[in-house]
Amino acid sequence: MKRVLFVCTANAARSQMAEALLRHFAGDSFEVFSAGTEPAEVDPRTLKALQDFGLSTAGLESKSVESLEHQHFDFVISLCDKAHRECRHWPGSGVVMAWDFPDPKGSSDPRAFALTLQELSERIRLFVLVNSKQIKSEVKSVQPLDFFKSLADETRLLSLLLIEREGELCVCELIAALNLPQSKISRHLSQLRKVGLLLDRRQGQWVFYRIHPLLNDWMRNILKDTLEHSPELLEQPCARLGEMTSRPSSESNVCGEESLNVL
Repeated sequence: MKRVLFVCTANAARSQMAEALLRHFAGDSFEVFSAGTEPAEVDPRTLKALQDFGLSTAGLESKSVESLEHQHFDFVISLCDKAHRECRHWPGSGVVMAWDFPDPKGSSDPRAFALTLQELSERIRLFVLVNSKQIKSEVKSVQPLDFFKSLADETRLLSLLLIEREGELCVCELIAALNLPQSKISRHLSQLRKVGLLLDRRQGQWVFYRIHPLLNDWMRNILKDTLEHSPELLEQPCARLGEMTSRPSSESNVCGEESLNVL
C-alpha cells in the first residue's frame, strides 16, 4: 500500500478532511495520515462537515509533523503555502505535492467547511484515479459521439448544465428543477454516468451527481460556454429549484447564488 501524508498548519480542517476522504475512497489502496506544522484541536465544524458528507470521523486527531518525520511516505501533500514551504523537503519522501486550499476557518461563509470538503473530494477522487492502476484501467474516456448524443437530448442537456452550474445535485433536486418524473430523470442520469460524464455518491438516502473530474477539457468548456451564452435554457429550472423546500444537502447552492465550480 502506498503511504500518503496530508499536511497543513493546524491539522484542524483541510488535512483532516483529506485524510478522511482518501480513506473513504481508497482506504484499501492507500495508508493515510495527516499532520500539522503547528497542530491544534480538530475544529468541530470539520467533524460536522465530514459527518454530513456521510464520512467516518473515527480516529481523527491533530498531530505534529515531528511525530512522523522519521517515516517514509510515497506522497507528502501540503494543503497550504506555509506547510509546503516547511515540508517541501520531507526526508525520504517520494513525491511532494502542493494543493493550496483556502482555510475555511478564516471564512465568514457558513458553508465554508462543506464547500472546502466538496472541493477536496473532487481533488481526492482525481488523485485516486491517477495513482491507482486498478482504477485507472477501469476509467472510460468519454467518446465525442457519446458526448454530443448526450447533449442532443433536452433532459440530459439541462441536467448536465444544472449540475455544472450547481457543482452537485441530488436526483430529487433535478426532479423539481425539470418538473419530470423520477423514472425519467434516473434513466437519463444512468446513461450519463454510463458514458462517463457524471460521477455519483451516496449520502444517507440521497444520491448526488457531479460532472466527472476527468472529463476532457474541451467537453467541459462546451458546457461552460453553453451556460454563459444561453442562460435562458435554465431560467425556469432555476426558478423551480429556488422554490424547492427542504433541499437534501446544505452543500448545494441555489441557482442565482454563487455557484460551486469543481475542478
